[in-house]
Amino acid sequence: MFVFLCLCFCWLVGVFGDEVKSVSVMEGDSVTLQTDLIDLKSVHLILWRFGPQESLIARVNREANTVSIYDDVLDGRFRDRLQVNNQTGDLIITNITTQHTGLYQINISGKQKSSHRFDVTVYARLHVPVISSYCLQNSSSVSNCLLLCSVMNARDVSLSWYKGNSLLSLISVSDLNIRLSLPLEVEYQDNNTYSCVVNNPIGNQTQHLNITQLCQTCSDCVSCCDTTEVVIRLVISALVAAATVAVLAYDVRSSKDEPKKRSKTARHKVCSTKYSERKTRPAKLPR
Repeated sequence: MFVFLCLCFCWLVGVFGDEVKSVSVMEGDSVTLQTDLIDLKSVHLILWRFGPQESLIARVNREANTVSIYDDVLDGRFRDRLQVNNQTGDLIITNITTQHTGLYQINISGKQKSSHRFDVTVYARLHVPVISSYCLQNSSSVSNCLLLCSVMNARDVSLSWYKGNSLLSLISVSDLNIRLSLPLEVEYQDNNTYSCVVNNPIGNQTQHLNITQLCQTCSDCVSCCDTTEVVIRLVISALVAAATVAVLAYDVRSSKDEPKKRSKTARHKVCSTKYSERKTRPAKLPR
């Protein structure tokens, strides 16, 4: 019984115990998935597969000394991007995109069969964050500058404010359809060094704050508002003006149409009166 259990355990390890190697790469770069084969002479066939359906994307027949690339599978997402080293069997993916994120598997046949898996994660390239100043009409603070750091959201991205090397605040949102924004309030005369940093597991981009350039004291909040707020106010003003013109035009048209309606009503009444008189007039008797 003990021997039977040991044999079952060994079989399970052979089936489910394949190590999965995690690989992270930036979009647009190239990545090489290595077979780490030592005795190449004993290898006859190498198959590379991708995704949950285990679609065949490359085949190396060492006996026939041939390499086959199947880059038209999965709607051609690998077209002109795959290369295979005929000597080592390594798979090379060039100009990689986020569509190539997933599980890659290699099956090796020869004197001994083996398989390896690679969990590849492709991260979008990070944009440099943008820092802008804004204002609040009802803000009680007149000595502080209000700032906003923004960047396009992507996979596993976080946005942070730093004061020197100290972290002040951080935001990370899983929804990729929104734009990340993080506010900061500083004094106009602050001499500290501030920076906004966007990062993911394999890279980062930094924008340093220029307080003198962005933070300028002003008596009227409108004069220090950013371009976006000014545009929004202009659009709202234009909509209000258009609505006012439409209402005035409707009133003018209604006033012009009123006499016509009254004239039609009067004519209708006259016609109705004549018809009534004609109907009630007694008929002449024959003589």
